[in-house]
Amino acid sequence: MWRRPLPFIVVLIVAELVALAGFVVAVAGTGAPSAEDWLHLAILLAGATVHIQLTRRQEERRRNRMQSVLIDLIAVWVFPAVLVLPPALVITLIVAVRAQRWFVARRPAHNFVFSSVAHCFAAVLAGELYHALGPSGWDGLTLAGSVREVAFVVVAAVVYEAVQLLYVGGIIALAAPKPTVRRVFGSKADNVLEAITTGLGAITAVLLVTLPPMVLVMAVVTVVFNRLAELEQLQADATTDPKTGLRNMRGWSESAERALGRVRRADGTLSVLMIDLDHFKWVNDTYGHPAGDDVLTRVADVLREVTRPADIVGRFGGEEFLLLLPDTATDGAEHVAERIRATIAGLAIDTTDKRGSQVAITGRTASIGIAVYPDHATTLDGLTQAADAAVYEAKEGGRDQIRLSPPLGQ
Repeated sequence: MWRRPLPFIVVLIVAELVALAGFVVAVAGTGAPSAEDWLHLAILLAGATVHIQLTRRQEERRRNRMQSVLIDLIAVWVFPAVLVLPPALVITLIVAVRAQRWFVARRPAHNFVFSSVAHCFAAVLAGELYHALGPSGWDGLTLAGSVREVAFVVVAAVVYEAVQLLYVGGIIALAAPKPTVRRVFGSKADNVLEAITTGLGAITAVLLVTLPPMVLVMAVVTVVFNRLAELEQLQADATTDPKTGLRNMRGWSESAERALGRVRRADGTLSVLMIDLDHFKWVNDTYGHPAGDDVLTRVADVLREVTRPADIVGRFGGEEFLLLLPDTATDGAEHVAERIRATIAGLAIDTTDKRGSQVAITGRTASIGIAVYPDHATTLDGLTQAADAAVYEAKEGGRDQIRLSPPLGQ
């Protein structure tokens, strides 16, 4: 920890001290836990322990594959504590659960302590807000009353998730040499998974209050859910390029074929762009392969930034990328290609050279080929080949330029 940058160390220590002070205030403001509170804690801890012990190997595999924030699914057990237990027992539960996770995580102690403090801080803050809203008992609620209670639960869930994102994301941003939104806050799929897990936690809370023995059923549900999460991650890994986080050729082709099918049925148009980085071998030879990887990663970020959600971005291989633009004809494709070309040409990519010294790589260019359906080809393979041929024309013409494939049949 002490080898980290000074801003990281200062923020880490200050954040933990603020959280600890908040814990003291929250615990001091509540009375001693009741016997029912202790029973609820025991039930949640039993369910969490079953879940953790039965998914140890899965969780270890998931952690080893993750390149961003890991969603570890403990919200199923922590969030019900937020809604039902006093702050002291919420902290007790989190510490007990995280202590078991320690043997799976195998991370530096300061990272693990900080993330545990973040869990506690988010949970206590969300719990204090929830109880300040004045929730009613859940037995005998009318329809209108249940809607009101659900709204309170949703508010608590939003606070619980948002505080963790900001608290942990902020420190990750300080620690990461090249922070990206995905690396700091996780992917969209990661956050959807966390939201679903918190929703399961709300259901667990209802069971805990109304039918406590049924909470143990949630332990089985979470084990199954953990395995489904691992399968989903395996499927994502099979279609994702590990260096850039973009789709690999398998993932890109599958998505692109579906998009092309929709365009055919609608009698529409789409464009395929092939982006080839000029003289990329020179980067590897001059600065080393890690620097080349940093260039690929930064270009991938550029492609995400300049495209629409419906556009399909992938890595073709080596220094080549593919971009499919649905509902885009020649003029629109040329406009996007020029924006990509100009953006890449203006990049200053911070990286290290072969000796580990900090350098900034500038002046990189790209040659871009465009093929449009149905003008230049009517199949995905045909479009890809046409765009690739246009790239070679751009390179032969001097590089750092855009070329359009000739019409079909020419």
